[in-house]
Amino acid sequence: MTALPRLAFCASDRPEAQAALAALATRYRAVPEEEADVLVALGGDGFMLETLHRNIAGMKPIYGMNLGSVGFLMNEYQADGLIDRIVAAERAVIHPLVMSAVDAAGARHEALAINDVSLLRQTYQTAKLRIQIDGKSRMEELICDGVLVATPAGSTAYNLSAHGPIIPLGGEVLAITPISAFRPRRWRGALLAHTAKVTFEILEAAKRPVSATADNVEVRDVIQVEVAEDRSISLTLLFDAGHSLEERVLTEQFTV
Repeated sequence: MTALPRLAFCASDRPEAQAALAALATRYRAVPEEEADVLVALGGDGFMLETLHRNIAGMKPIYGMNLGSVGFLMNEYQADGLIDRIVAAERAVIHPLVMSAVDAAGARHEALAINDVSLLRQTYQTAKLRIQIDGKSRMEELICDGVLVATPAGSTAYNLSAHGPIIPLGGEVLAITPISAFRPRRWRGALLAHTAKVTFEILEAAKRPVSATADNVEVRDVIQVEVAEDRSISLTLLFDAGHSLEERVLTEQFTV
């Protein structure tokens, strides 16, 4: 990054984010995204995920400012001193998951997930799944509402709500977490090496239909889902000095 980075701005459709977009783009002489050194995203965590997905091809660093609700992936909104904050920012590099799902018609669907890939029952019937890790069966039958595979960056999102573990950003592991497991009732999931390939086979798929979702991309009536990390894609988030994503993940573990 140059000492004086060129900035491009994008914003969610919330009125306060749109107002900030207009003011900051003028104040900091915004350039088009293809000419920018850094993208500045204005909104909440949902908009940050949208921006990350849209930026996968360019892989430019993204500095977010919270004008949404949660803002775990965002910095505090402040209009002053933006260039200095970005120059001094700490970097967090994250890698997405790639989901490859086969539906009941035999069609294959691929999508990337920055947070997690989740499988969920579609009807009142519980899902029934077989889990393989690197081609070896590890659980012949999991009866549950669903199951998910989370990245370290996504471990504080849906994964945490499902009582999964929080993973340090540099941990090089993935979490597999059941959602309301019925059998085996006491299974709480597993931590896997980031190189692992996870395969879910949907048992009794016609009777117990299951959907698979990679962040915001859903595939209905799946019969098999493969999940693996894609290290060829590196996405960079920028955080104010002293407020890194690693620090936020650590703090979250001690929050009651």
